[in-house]
Amino acid sequence: MENSSVTGDLRMHEFSSRVFYNTRMLRVWLPPGYDDTENEGRKYPVFYLNDGQNLFDRETAFAGVEWQADETADRLIREGKVPPLIIVGIDNAQRERVREFLPYRSIYPTILRPLGKRYLKFLLDEVMPFIQLRYRLASGAENTGLGGSSLGAIISLFTVIERPGIFGCLLLESPSLYISNRQILKQSRLFRQWPERVFLAVGTREEGDSDRSIEIVDDLRHLAVILRRAGMQETRLRVRIDEGATHNEAAWAARFPEALEFLFGDGKS
Repeated sequence: MENSSVTGDLRMHEFSSRVFYNTRMLRVWLPPGYDDTENEGRKYPVFYLNDGQNLFDRETAFAGVEWQADETADRLIREGKVPPLIIVGIDNAQRERVREFLPYRSIYPTILRPLGKRYLKFLLDEVMPFIQLRYRLASGAENTGLGGSSLGAIISLFTVIERPGIFGCLLLESPSLYISNRQILKQSRLFRQWPERVFLAVGTREEGDSDRSIEIVDDLRHLAVILRRAGMQETRLRVRIDEGATHNEAAWAARFPEALEFLFGDGKS
């Protein structure tokens, strides 16, 4: 791409969904050397991330701030800290974003007809086969990650619970665990087949109201306890409470290097 805020090879696919009856962009970032002749038989791990608009390009990112996922991945790959991998940014549906990311009815935000349960079919039966057909992906959960921030984290968490064994890495940034009377935490307590690695992160100033911020951090700590009780040791679970960090792309960008290295590093290739 010609935009100066994009590093590396970012390919755009206009994608029409028969599940949601709408169209969005899929943004596929390819690692250095993907098209080199010596790599033509190589297959790559893949990391699916929600809110694709915010990942690579400040021109499309919320408030003009991106995750810098391209710069971070490029640097960590060149430094040998993570294997070459493909990142797939799945754009949100803008006005329908909240409905698509909510799996349950909600009072705050007020969503009485959530579409989150359809997201599973959208991701697993539409997006993933589309990407698998066009790019050289390594198979298996150990080579497949999923993640997001805020409500994008909630639908990621819901997906790995409802469809265990598909994703071996999970990134949950500032997850809105309070939605629907904390239904996702209740569902998590009953679940055991967690991904091999999970990165949980939250800032201590997620909301302007300090009491609300404390609740949000407490919710994340609660989820961490649930995961530990399910048998996840430190080698599999990383919890980051980021002092002073707020609920925005700048905070998620700052933590992305640690997240990517924890989820895909340590010789995981």
